[in-house]
Amino acid sequence: MGSTLSHFDEFAAILIIAAGLGALGILLRQPLIVTFIAVGICVGPVGLGIATAGDELELFARMGIAVLLFLVGLRLDLQAIRSMGRVALATGLGQVAFTSIVGFLICLALGFAVVPSVYVAVALTFSSTIIIVKLLSDKREIDALHGRIAVGFLIVQDIVVVLTMIALSAFGAQAEATHPVWAMLLIVVKGGVFLGAIALLMKFVLPYLAQWLARSQELLVLFTIAWAMALASIGDSMGFSREVGAFLAGVSLASTPFRDAIGGRLVSLRDFLLLFFFIELGAGLDLALVGTQLLPATLLSLFVLIGNPMIVMAIMGYMGYRKRTSFLAGLTVAQISEFSLILGALGVSVGHVEEETMALITLVGLVTIGLSTYLILYSHPIYERLAPLLSIFERTIPHREQLAEAIEPHEADYILCGLGRYGHNLARSLRQQGVQVLGVDFDPQVIATWQQHGYAAQYGDVEDPELAASLPLPHSRWVICTAPRRETNLALLHALRDHGYTGKVALTAHHVQDAEALTQEGANLVLMPFVDAAKEAAEALIEATSADRQPGRSP
Repeated sequence: MGSTLSHFDEFAAILIIAAGLGALGILLRQPLIVTFIAVGICVGPVGLGIATAGDELELFARMGIAVLLFLVGLRLDLQAIRSMGRVALATGLGQVAFTSIVGFLICLALGFAVVPSVYVAVALTFSSTIIIVKLLSDKREIDALHGRIAVGFLIVQDIVVVLTMIALSAFGAQAEATHPVWAMLLIVVKGGVFLGAIALLMKFVLPYLAQWLARSQELLVLFTIAWAMALASIGDSMGFSREVGAFLAGVSLASTPFRDAIGGRLVSLRDFLLLFFFIELGAGLDLALVGTQLLPATLLSLFVLIGNPMIVMAIMGYMGYRKRTSFLAGLTVAQISEFSLILGALGVSVGHVEEETMALITLVGLVTIGLSTYLILYSHPIYERLAPLLSIFERTIPHREQLAEAIEPHEADYILCGLGRYGHNLARSLRQQGVQVLGVDFDPQVIATWQQHGYAAQYGDVEDPELAASLPLPHSRWVICTAPRRETNLALLHALRDHGYTGKVALTAHHVQDAEALTQEGANLVLMPFVDAAKEAAEALIEATSADRQPGRSP
């Protein structure tokens, strides 16, 4: 049906519907990308037909993409790649190459022309940094070894997608009017001028300007938005794209000390504006075209869901990582990303592909993003079921992680799992009592720091059922877990039992109900940091009060 609402009323209705379906999506544990595309279908011509403000939707959508690319550039953390070393580069570039080549051959076999096959194949290579980081953060695995590796190769993918968009947008603007050789030369010259000008501003202008503007947080944020939009416009006028200009605007401010403050302020704006990109995408979907793409979308979705994780596991296994680390990292690439949709939209705008190709990419995105969310949320139970089949992805001796676990295991009176603030203080107190403590943590940097300070430490995830096999259990009197989650403590307790551990186990809880449950399961001691700290604080206050009341002392 047609819409008789004003544009303001349309936007109000769209936002209300988006909020309602977004709440439903959260209940179903679906990323908001899937929900917002569904909102677009709902309010578009095939649904309620209320999204008639096409120009306004498109403007907000383009601004959302520009802010997204700006934040990617702003947070371009080459240190994250460097900290993971070869595995981030090898896995990131290897997965991109494998997926592109095999995806291209699959598309050709399905009858697609060369150019659409290239676009679809490239779109299949990119995984959603936003979704993966959010899911890993929610599971508290962002600092685990597999989380760090995943973030490293996702950054590699982000760099590749930006370079791809630069090339495609530039050729789209020049290819029809210019010989390919001259088009390439023109791209290089324009790119050099653009990058040179930005480099000069980064060195001589932007640091001082940002320092002066930082006197007012509101003015600093306003400037950064204006800067992103200005470079986006300049990039578009030079024959690249708005997205490339916005990305370079972010890179230009990434070295300033204000990048975290700017990024924190703009995340909500990014999410709000991207809502309109996905709504516009859903509203523009022709369900008849989508219906014709069901077979290729199914085959390509299976390729992404199965093939991408397998190539990551193969590369990481060859490099010496254990099958569990490889599997958990590999699951993070079992979907395509918002960049894939942006790349498809770019191909349509420059005339390289038709709406059918865009419909195919969108359908693959809906399927893979939706299913991979559940794969990552339930990655540990899935691994336990598939572990016997994954040995082909692991060397007989997974030397890479064994190097990280190099310790002297024969004298560890206490094994302490979890080296956060509470675990660190607990270990220090135990060492002061003259006992040998072996620290276990899933953060490689924490392990390296501990070993630098002379502590025995090894990499390990408490929820890993194979962890107990790598611990010097026969030589330890106590195994202590400082993680507060009941499920984590129970997983460790059961793993210790399965390996015949006869020593004592101390677990941690933040709530009385959890403490009672752990005691019933057989824990010898349950630590309650908040309760214990509160008791000590109360005793200290009472002691101080008593001292103040003594004769001759001032209150």
